[in-house]
Amino acid sequence: KFGLDIPLALAPMALASGGALAAACASSGVLGLVGGGYGNLEWTSREYQLAMDIIGDDVASQARLGCGFISWKLAEDAAALDWLLHTQKPAAIMLSFGDPRPYSKRILDSGAVLICQIQTLGDLPIAVEAGADIIVAQGTEAGGHGATQEIGRGTFSFIAEAADWLAIHAPNTMLLGAGGIADGRGLAAALMLGADGALMGSRFWATAESIAAQPAKDMVVEANGDETARSGIFDILRRKNWPDSFDFRALRNDLHKQWEGRVDELRANPGTGRKDYDTGVANADFTKAHIGLGESVGLINDLPEAAQLITGIKTEFEHALKKISTSFG
Repeated sequence: KFGLDIPLALAPMALASGGALAAACASSGVLGLVGGGYGNLEWTSREYQLAMDIIGDDVASQARLGCGFISWKLAEDAAALDWLLHTQKPAAIMLSFGDPRPYSKRILDSGAVLICQIQTLGDLPIAVEAGADIIVAQGTEAGGHGATQEIGRGTFSFIAEAADWLAIHAPNTMLLGAGGIADGRGLAAALMLGADGALMGSRFWATAESIAAQPAKDMVVEANGDETARSGIFDILRRKNWPDSFDFRALRNDLHKQWEGRVDELRANPGTGRKDYDTGVANADFTKAHIGLGESVGLINDLPEAAQLITGIKTEFEHALKKISTSFG
């Protein structure tokens, strides 16, 4: 689908996957998804229009541009989604974290491909019922929001089990793997497990076009995969009222460590923690402000332009597939 050079999509990360990054991915043969996030109309329309302006008249790149939204937040305000569907021609709309069925008909009627991200096997029949053309199986290694450790799945076994289920129940539905995939090796591994491709977030977060703050990017290239954790800490500090089945993987910075093991205490009395967090945000101090990245952060060693990164991923992906075929063929 989409005329891709490699089977890869940019994750629609809120406050990272802006128009410049989505356009760079689409222009480089990857599905570029603007991070519509919480559905702010002003932000989404500005960033999506920026992507379209960068792409210009390149029809092939236009066919690789879409947007992603948080499903439970659309119940409060779907204006950004409706603006996209009525005024633009997005190639794809991705829905995550909640029931996609209330929005699927309008998306499919617009001609856009519907992508549904899931976190458990129980989500699979719901996504299929919604009419998803593509399903993303997200493991708990992923950065940012995902299923809590109690109910979430590791990426490897989840991709394989989801692929087996789809082969029986919805063989025409494509599958992408997500969570801990940051290079061509991970993309090849996803295919070996039965996926048709991968959704990649953290690695694209750390690119020149990402709108993540530069001081945060500079910290990330020095981090490793041991330095992240899933918790509700930053959602509480950011005043985000997420459903209980989801939490947030981020770097374990000083403020996160201060509240580890004390989440209930923080929830009951968040004032002091929020003051520290707000100070961190105001001063771009990421020992206090959050950096929402996954376990693949240890594979991030530089901050390239997206096109350069994609070229490297493609080369490594092709090498990995060749290595598998020659070693065992």
